[in-house]
Amino acid sequence: MRWFASSATLAVPQAAGPVAFSLVALSLLGDATGGAAMILAMTLAQVAGAIPITRLGRRWPAATVLRLLVAFRTLALAGVALATHYQAPFAWLIVCAALAGSVNGAAYGYLRPLLNHLTPASRLPRALGVAATLNEVTFVLAPVAASGLGTISPVFAVLALTVLGALPALLIPQVGDTHVRDLPTAEASVLSPSILLWLTCAAASGATVASIEIGAVALALKFGYEPALAILFTVPLCLASVTGGVWVSVRNRMASRRAVVAQLAIMALGAALAAFGPSLATTVAGAVLIGLVLAPLGTYYTLVLDTLAPPHKRPEVFALLRTANALGVIFASAVLTAASLGTALTVVTGTMVTVAVIVGFASIASGSRQPRSGLPL
Repeated sequence: MRWFASSATLAVPQAAGPVAFSLVALSLLGDATGGAAMILAMTLAQVAGAIPITRLGRRWPAATVLRLLVAFRTLALAGVALATHYQAPFAWLIVCAALAGSVNGAAYGYLRPLLNHLTPASRLPRALGVAATLNEVTFVLAPVAASGLGTISPVFAVLALTVLGALPALLIPQVGDTHVRDLPTAEASVLSPSILLWLTCAAASGATVASIEIGAVALALKFGYEPALAILFTVPLCLASVTGGVWVSVRNRMASRRAVVAQLAIMALGAALAAFGPSLATTVAGAVLIGLVLAPLGTYYTLVLDTLAPPHKRPEVFALLRTANALGVIFASAVLTAASLGTALTVVTGTMVTVAVIVGFASIASGSRQPRSGLPL
C-alpha cells in the first residue's frame, strides 16, 4: 500500500504542473503560455537527466536514492513557490522547474524495481494494473485540485503539488539492500534491439495520448463547441484508461504477444478515428479506444522490460521508459505546434500504425525462432 501511494503521488507534480504553472505565469506575466515554457523545461531536463542521474545512485539502496531524488525535487518546487510569492524574474521559475524535472525519470527508475521486492512475480501484473489505475486517477484529480487552489492563489497550487509530490520520500518502504553490490565488469548497453523496440512503443503510445490531451481544445473548436468542452475528449479517455487498469488488475496475467499487437492496433484505430472521424461521436470513440488499451500496454511495457533488462540495469531501463513517454509528449507537442490539428493527428496515427506493424513482424519472427516458453521478443 505504501508503494502504491508513493507511485501515485510521485506523478502529482507532472499531473498538476501544467495547470499550476499556467496560473503562475498568468499572475506574473499576464499570459498563461509561460506555463508551457516551464513544463517544456521540466520535460527536457527529465530527458537529459534520466540516465546520468540514475547511474550516480546505482551503488546505493534504491529506496535511499529515491528519497534523495524526491527531496531534491521538493526543494526545487518549493523554489518555484517562493519565486512566485516574491515575484522573482520568470527565468528563475523556469530554472527551478528544470531542476525539479531533471530527477523525474531517475526517481521512477528507482521506484519501479522496488515493487519486485514487495510483490511475488505471480501478482506483479495485478500490482502494476493497480498502479496504472491510480496513476490515471492522479492525472484526473491533480489538475482539478490545482485549478481550485489556484483560484485562491497560484502559490497555494504550487505548494500543494510540492507537498503531495514529497510524500514518496516518507512513504516508500526500505526493502533491504536493493542495489547490486558487485556489478559486472563489462558494461552492456541498455539499448538492446528488444528493449529499444518497447521503448519506441512507449514513446508512440505517449504521443498518441498527448495528441488527444493537448489537442482537446482544438478538437472542441473543430466541431463548433466552446473551448471549455475540451473535456468531451479528455474525460472519456481518462475514464477508459481507468477501466483498462481495472481490467489488468482483475486479469492478473501478462498479455501474450498477439494480444499486445491487437492492443497496438486498437490504439492506432483510435488515433485514426480522432484524425479522420467525421463527427464528434467518432472522435470521442477514438479517444475511448485509446484510453482502453493505455493501461494494458503500459503494464506490458514495464513487465517485458523487467524481463529483458539485466538486474543491475533495471533502474536505467525504467528511467528510459519514463523518458520515452516524455519524448512522445514532446513529439506530439512539436507536431501540433508546427502543423494543423488534422496534419498532426495524421502524423501521430501514422507513427502508431508503423509501430504496430513493426511489433507484429517482430513477434512473428520471434515466434519462429523461440519455443513457446521463451521470453517475449
